[in-house]
Amino acid sequence: MKSKLFCIFSLAAWMVAGFVIVILGSPASVQAQSPPVGRTPTVINPRIEDRNRQLSEGRLRSAEIGATAETENEKHVQDAVAHMRADFKRIQVLRNDIARDLVARKPINYSLVVEQTAEINKRANGLNVYMLAHGPENKVQENPVDVTIDDMTGALVRLCKTIDSFTENPALKNAATVDAKQMDKVKEQKARADMDLLTIIKLSERIKRKAESLKDSQ
Repeated sequence: MKSKLFCIFSLAAWMVAGFVIVILGSPASVQAQSPPVGRTPTVINPRIEDRNRQLSEGRLRSAEIGATAETENEKHVQDAVAHMRADFKRIQVLRNDIARDLVARKPINYSLVVEQTAEINKRANGLNVYMLAHGPENKVQENPVDVTIDDMTGALVRLCKTIDSFTENPALKNAATVDAKQMDKVKEQKARADMDLLTIIKLSERIKRKAESLKDSQ
């Protein structure tokens, strides 16, 4: 980015220098001097000068537009990374809250479960905006089975374990240090992360839906 700005300033400097040379070399600057004997004075076509000036200004504007576009792209990337990091961390916090209550064998608070799973679902969908997770093409999509009251604890345990698998996936944790020689392994890990994320989205929605139907009975 700095190099592009330097190029812009350099181009502007060269343009200024060029105009100075043109001005100093024009007849107006030496009107007190007589042209050499036997030599016809150089005739400067104002149309050509205007055309050259327009081309120089056009190149400068293009360089400035390119620098602005790159800055905006970098900002979009930074914003996306910040959103993903926030969603990723929040899902882990919610998972820990659910697991803590399960380990303590507390009675299930369905109103709280509704809030927790609703946010997990929202955050997971937010991650999927950037990850674009998809299941295997050759796998037949199964219709999810609704969570029952007897399976609520088991469903919450499965949700916690799936979140663990997703957040600990090396494809996500080591994305910045991918070895080109291990691309096949990375692809497998990414496929696993996709499946986990889709499971989190679907399972959290099913748990939320069941908890909503039970919270009024508590």
